[in-house]
Amino acid sequence: MTQKRILIVDDHRDIRDLLGAYLQQHDYQVSLAEDGVSMRDLLQQQSFDLIVLDLMMPGEDGLSLCRHVRDIGGPPVIMLTAMAEDADCVVGLEMGADDYVTKPFVPRVLLARIKAVLRRSLGQEIEVSQTQDAEVEQLIFQGWCLDLNQRQLVREDGLLVSLSNAEFNLLKVFLDHPQRILSRDQLLTLTKGREAEPFDRSIDNQVSRLRKKMEQNPQEPKLIKTVWGGGYLFTEKVGR
Repeated sequence: MTQKRILIVDDHRDIRDLLGAYLQQHDYQVSLAEDGVSMRDLLQQQSFDLIVLDLMMPGEDGLSLCRHVRDIGGPPVIMLTAMAEDADCVVGLEMGADDYVTKPFVPRVLLARIKAVLRRSLGQEIEVSQTQDAEVEQLIFQGWCLDLNQRQLVREDGLLVSLSNAEFNLLKVFLDHPQRILSRDQLLTLTKGREAEPFDRSIDNQVSRLRKKMEQNPQEPKLIKTVWGGGYLFTEKVGR
């Protein structure tokens, strides 16, 4: 099996070197970058399967760099952050990060997150390759269109709405189970499978982001309603 290529971006040399050596011991090819300039140079020179990106760095910070990775269609990103506040983690996910780990962290925990994100990324690549020659499949609801092959959400007026991988997967689950109450545990299992963790609150964050992108009034949602004590309900009928 071809070794996966990991790019570690962190302004602390000890973290870069220790994490790089640890991942190399687990059969990954590792490149190191100390700042945004070095990261951008490396992305122009070679391709990577995943980026481990520090949030707080001098110069260009991790949020800006994560947005750049998404703009160029780059690999999955795991954010490293010393900030434990949920708001900071949500901002990172909104910028397109696939996961985050708070400092200080145990290397084996980060390794497990890396493996999980790579598995999800590989699964998406397989899905696309299997359907690229097939007829385009679209899910239609209340003027919206979710293109399953292009993984794109299009508004009624033709505006393309950007979705992270996590947001796309969650919306797909809702559209596969319309007008049915789904608990948080069910949504975690359907979106993350074996990688779902107890007490994971990421579903609430992702629902909040979908509402901001899709609802006329996110404070009074009509498409994705909260069922107190039950979970969430996608209210509209879905056509193909």
